[in-house]
Amino acid sequence: MSIAIIREIKPNDNAELARVIRKVLIDLGVPKIGTAYADKALDEMYGNYDVPRATYFVVEEGSKIIGGAGVAQLDNYKGNVCELQKMYFLEEARGKGIGAKMIQTCIDRAKQYGFEKVYLETMPFMNAAQKLYQKVGFEFIDAPMGDTGHYSCPVWMIKSI
Repeated sequence: MSIAIIREIKPNDNAELARVIRKVLIDLGVPKIGTAYADKALDEMYGNYDVPRATYFVVEEGSKIIGGAGVAQLDNYKGNVCELQKMYFLEEARGKGIGAKMIQTCIDRAKQYGFEKVYLETMPFMNAAQKLYQKVGFEFIDAPMGDTGHYSCPVWMIKSI
């Protein structure tokens, strides 16, 4: 049995990662418009995170990508806030503590970058994810921050770091 590892994205991860994220979104019944599914960035994740104060991490088990998440400056927001972005895991990765480890990895990197808060957007029916976010200190807020373009994600959370 192989062990899942968290590592920074590499250029040759783009196609497999895009397939993984889209599969997760389809499996969860997430709308294709107004969510990460429609993001042009999804097919060029390495390049989109190869900028200052941004990193995307993948979870790899054996030689297979089973999920990922990243942090980057919150789009269209003036302030020292980053966003936990595109945190998705295939079903085989869920329930193993990988999500909590990934969140901590992203928060640690956000701290290294000097961010003061981490913001996220999610779907109302993603109860397990929301429970995990609350467990690690995220709190619900009443309105979106910035403008991520994900108007189909009406649940907003934030955490001071």
